[in-house]
Amino acid sequence: MNYQTIDEYLDFVRLEKGLSHNTRQAYRLDLVQYIDYMKEHNISDLNGIVPPMIQQYIRTLNETGKSSKSIARLISTLKGYHQFLIREQYMTKDPTILIKPPKTKSSLPDVLTIEEINRLLDFKSGDKPIDCRNKVMLELLYGCGIRVSELISLNLSDIHLSMGFIHVTGKGNKERIVPLNQTCIDILSDYINLFRTDLDHNNSNTLILNYRGQMISRQTVWKVLKTRAIEANINKTISPHTLRHSFATHLLENGADLRSVQELLGHSDISTTQIYTHINSKQIRDIYNQYHPRAKK
Repeated sequence: MNYQTIDEYLDFVRLEKGLSHNTRQAYRLDLVQYIDYMKEHNISDLNGIVPPMIQQYIRTLNETGKSSKSIARLISTLKGYHQFLIREQYMTKDPTILIKPPKTKSSLPDVLTIEEINRLLDFKSGDKPIDCRNKVMLELLYGCGIRVSELISLNLSDIHLSMGFIHVTGKGNKERIVPLNQTCIDILSDYINLFRTDLDHNNSNTLILNYRGQMISRQTVWKVLKTRAIEANINKTISPHTLRHSFATHLLENGADLRSVQELLGHSDISTTQIYTHINSKQIRDIYNQYHPRAKK
């Protein structure tokens, strides 16, 4: 039993499902640890993996403090991997067929208020290329609700200022069009026409560049946002995804329909978008409890 089948499976999900590099790396880590565990327990052949061994492995992960959400994701990965092995005739039986993922608690995403968003984004881009770039990043994350991976992957050819939209390639290489508000158009115009050339040392097509003229990293985007949140006196745990959550929540709070928000976010399943309606429901419940005379204790 070796790691060749893992490489083959990752090639399969890349070609057939269009999974991103980061997702494939997470799959690889899960599967390598899984195979290592089986080897440590004297399983030398794939067909020697049986349901009790998998259940024992999951119990071990539970005991080490793995969250239910992480274990559910792992089980999903294992199921896909073993189904691939059967399809490629590496195995004759699927040992995961009766393995069920644990129930996970549905947690509501953190969002910023509109007042906090205004404080976060209300800063001068100045006359430095890096400052203008940073403002572009934050304006796009909130103004378009894109993922950080989508932001750093944007090319100049994806930006259509005269028509007021950007072309986004999301998870699974799914493409969508997202409108630009006037603030985004103005700051993008300044960045592209006045500042970006000072960063572009390699004649790159990538929109967001670091000081070396290369694609910016996710970590740098996170650090820029964290620094700006401190400057804006926002005392919440914040990440690029917080701005995406806030984008969706504020649209729904102001009357947007769920289907349109789904399209803007690039969700393949509307049930993923529905979590934002739960936020609104909680807000309504809080208002009711605060103001209705029968709800007061």
